[in-house]
Amino acid sequence: MPNRVASRPVEQEPLRPAPVVGTSSRGRFWARLAAVAGPGLVVAFADTEAGSITTAASSGAQFGMKLVLLQILLIVPLFVVQEMTVRLGTVTGKGHAQLIRENYGLRWAWVSLGTMLVTNFAALITEFIGIAGAALIFGVDARLMVLAAAAILIAVSLSGAYRRAEMVALGLCFLELLFIPAAFAAHPSPLSIWRDGILGSQPLGNQAYLLLVAGNIGAVIMPWMIFYQQSATVDKKLKVADMPFARIDTALGSIATQCIMIAVIVTTAATLFVHHIPVDDAAHAALALVPLVGKFAGVAFGAGLIGAAMLGAFVVSLATAWAFGEAFNWPCSLDHPCMQAKRFYGLYSVLILAAAGVVLIPGLPLVKITIYVMAFNALVLPIVLGFLLVMANDEKILGDRRNSRIGNTVAISLSLVCVALGFWYGALTLMGQGS
Repeated sequence: MPNRVASRPVEQEPLRPAPVVGTSSRGRFWARLAAVAGPGLVVAFADTEAGSITTAASSGAQFGMKLVLLQILLIVPLFVVQEMTVRLGTVTGKGHAQLIRENYGLRWAWVSLGTMLVTNFAALITEFIGIAGAALIFGVDARLMVLAAAAILIAVSLSGAYRRAEMVALGLCFLELLFIPAAFAAHPSPLSIWRDGILGSQPLGNQAYLLLVAGNIGAVIMPWMIFYQQSATVDKKLKVADMPFARIDTALGSIATQCIMIAVIVTTAATLFVHHIPVDDAAHAALALVPLVGKFAGVAFGAGLIGAAMLGAFVVSLATAWAFGEAFNWPCSLDHPCMQAKRFYGLYSVLILAAAGVVLIPGLPLVKITIYVMAFNALVLPIVLGFLLVMANDEKILGDRRNSRIGNTVAISLSLVCVALGFWYGALTLMGQGS
């Protein structure tokens, strides 16, 4: 990194311990958690977007329950990475892109913004691919579904209130929970989940299996997640005193999103794997479920896919608009009216409409696009994680709340593993060996 631009000292605000004694104290704790919760849950559920659902469905269809253990283990790196954004946002009151520009200069801000813009727009296309695929499940014209989704997403952003937009996003999170009853409808064997998914041997010599391991890891930590949660923390006006509750919010989100990934794997493992039915994407997985376990499972799977894709599109677009607004000092809050933050809302809307327009082009190889987007995300992840780790270790930014030695060892080790496997997956995919 080049020499930093001078940064103002961080004013530390003492943490207020959460009350834990007595009925009234317990009530205040839950009320405070409910007030703070949102950014962590939303970004974690958005992490289980259309591409991730496709990856999980392929994992279950190809290798049964084998990749359940990996999903449990991935809770840790997901929490570790996103918790750093909580500290950066609550301590500094600034978004990720703004911190990069203030501390490392405009050139490095453009490196971060440039890679984020490309990956985010590509990811946004995959979300609309998921929406178009979900239209097949419900027998709806894909063009109408895509246009309706784009209109809803723009309307939500223009509502003029962060809290209102967050409530819509949380509603989409609950829609994703339909993957769980779909898993129960598949009647999986609990013994198989425990024996094959948790304790069973892993086919580590199988390249297809290792590619899915790398793909699942790449699907867990995505560049836009880091920008979104830090910006949402700032837009929600969370302070240092809110940090313990924001961490709980992040932990709950990390667990919940991985439970959904497990539900998708269990569903396809108990049905498609048993009947040797391959999976191209999540929508075709839902259609294949209907003759095996009934219409409910297919419909629940499809509704969950719509929720995942819509939430992913909302978060990716918003993360991009926030990042550019913060870097160039635009008004960039969902609490601002439209005319007060025209560039912020304009960028958000243009991204939505452009991605929807690309998906509506006839004859595009949508499945192949999804695979290449995930590979590209893996290749640029080192840049985003690099900035995050440097700032989380900078005493001038976080003061005594920078990463501890133990926490830093865990974060760097996990990041190196994720980056190495993700880079390998991305390189093989781009060479035509990972699809």
